[in-house]
Amino acid sequence: MSDRTKTVLYTREASVGRITLNRPEKRNALNDELIEALKNSIVTAASAESTRVILISGAGKDFCSGADLSALRKISQASVAENQADARSLMELFLLIRRAPVPIVSAVRGKALAGGCGLASACDVVLASSDAQFGYPEVKIGFVPAIVTAILRRNVSEKRAFELITRGEQISAEEAKQAGLVNQVFPDEDFDAAVTAYVRAFEKVSKSAVALTKTLLYQIDGMSFGEGLQTGVDVNVIARMTADCKKGLARFLKKE
Repeated sequence: MSDRTKTVLYTREASVGRITLNRPEKRNALNDELIEALKNSIVTAASAESTRVILISGAGKDFCSGADLSALRKISQASVAENQADARSLMELFLLIRRAPVPIVSAVRGKALAGGCGLASACDVVLASSDAQFGYPEVKIGFVPAIVTAILRRNVSEKRAFELITRGEQISAEEAKQAGLVNQVFPDEDFDAAVTAYVRAFEKVSKSAVALTKTLLYQIDGMSFGEGLQTGVDVNVIARMTADCKKGLARFLKKE
């Protein structure tokens, strides 16, 4: 299969696993094939020893416009069991991103809408071009942004989340950053270079420490304060025993 016919492209650049949604003629709309290919690419990238960060972007003008027409047509004709299996597939993708041992960064140019907005915000870090647009327009066709709501609610305030998912309006990259949906906004003309510099910075920190930190951050969600502290104690002890920590402490003490 040539790159032109692949729905997802995967390449390695030093410590960065680059995943590109490759349906530019469809604005990188989600379908079964793309979701499965995306899952496989994430597993491949995360399992490589040299990978420090995974970067997800879209080919062409837009990041991802959500479900494509064929997927929507399938939904309209599917049984309850078929719709449940379809929805679970997207859920599995979001869980895979959350549980991957390395940071996953989305680089958003153009539009990230509906499931595409969910995909972007499911990543650990969202980088946006100044021309990017975000939104959950599902309610305009009587649909519910149900799966992505679990992510959105953890990214922004309750009031802002309600507004975004019930009005179906698009917001700019700067508005998304102010809301907490986006980490950084870079000028469109400098976007590629700025994104590369951002993700390559993960080469300067400990891979094992980042993996433990990511796990801890998401694990304590929903815990009581005391449970969170105790989990922090457990992870603190594990971190002290890693090779990276022992080497780092040795270097620091030698400088002193």
